[in-house]
Amino acid sequence: MHRDAVTMVLAGGKGERLWPLTRDRAKPAVPFGGIYRIIDFSLSNAINSDLRRIFVLTQYKSRSLARHLHRGWDFLSYGLGEFIENVPAQQRLGEDWYRGTADALWQNVHLLDQLEPRYVLILSGDHVYNMDYNALLRSHAVSGADVTVCVQDCDASEASGLGIVQVDEGLSVIDFQEKPDVPATVPGRPDRSLGSMGIYVFRTDVMIDWLRQVTSEGNFDFGHHVLPAMTRGGADVRAFVFEGTDGPAYWRDVGTIDAYWRANMDLVGATPQLNLYDDEWPIHTYQGRYPPAKFLYDDASRDRMGVAVDSIVSTGCIISGGRIQRCVLSPRVRTNSYSYAFESILMEDVDVGRYAKLRRVIVDKGVRIPPRTQIGYDPEEDARRFTITERGIVVVPKGYQFDAAAEPVAPRLSR
Repeated sequence: MHRDAVTMVLAGGKGERLWPLTRDRAKPAVPFGGIYRIIDFSLSNAINSDLRRIFVLTQYKSRSLARHLHRGWDFLSYGLGEFIENVPAQQRLGEDWYRGTADALWQNVHLLDQLEPRYVLILSGDHVYNMDYNALLRSHAVSGADVTVCVQDCDASEASGLGIVQVDEGLSVIDFQEKPDVPATVPGRPDRSLGSMGIYVFRTDVMIDWLRQVTSEGNFDFGHHVLPAMTRGGADVRAFVFEGTDGPAYWRDVGTIDAYWRANMDLVGATPQLNLYDDEWPIHTYQGRYPPAKFLYDDASRDRMGVAVDSIVSTGCIISGGRIQRCVLSPRVRTNSYSYAFESILMEDVDVGRYAKLRRVIVDKGVRIPPRTQIGYDPEEDARRFTITERGIVVVPKGYQFDAAAEPVAPRLSR
């Protein structure tokens, strides 16, 4: 089956709802889970599913993503017909850059000419999940459908913020609803709905025909235009329900700051749903050659004990007398004596000064937190300097420079 399919990963979006994490990088290139980038999950799923002909369609601020693909994903054998190829926007069909997901695919259908795949698997580069795509491909092949849409079972009362797929009892798609006030429910299960995961399998010839038609009409989005047009136009559109062994499988759209923070926090528990430690389903990435993490303890003062509990601590980190609780630390983070961080995400090369206190904060790369600074405790003060979400998550942007003269008094080390 894998030799019949080509994978195309949509990775060109701006990720405006993830600002300022996407100020300097595309959304799929945003760090996640300490050592990964978001795109690593879709790519790892493809590789682990033995799908090794992959195009990554990039556009917005793609340098960081292109560098990551080159460093971490340049291990396939082109001589054996395997590749992960970065495909930036090239204005190949006119004067326009990609105007949407459907347009990105349409401008790159020439990539399929020589490969002549029977099926095209379309993925988003900004979701976090583990999935064997072979079950999806087999279901699509057996059904003979024109396109199969991967969906996840969800609570109908919480589905109004999702793209909802309405199906009949045989899982043929009847309609698509974009963030409906009253979501369509599963036949016979009035409390459940099916949310689209942004994963599709097409018969290649069918995809090309519909992309040609829809884009020629000035419509350029895949979920909003192509799939609804196919459903209304009589195409055979099926749904495939992505399930785990004990119910709905783990899948997260990390397209907002709150969702991104929540997905990172999902990782720090004793038995997270998203298992990063599964030897049979490794998540590939690029890692720098950093030394092991180090925790320091001062015999003369028990208060200067470097401690991290319920946390992910990456290589190169030095916990020098600070206390870390329910945090995700990327490589080369340093926390200094008497500092405290709770439910926070600290990206590469962040330095937390003495007595500094962080609560539900995302600190992007290369930031030096001055001694005695408090972030996440005074919403009004935080809002003057930083992005702060409805849930109260504070984001310190990449390379932010603090005013060293403004230092609050030393805090107590409590939540």
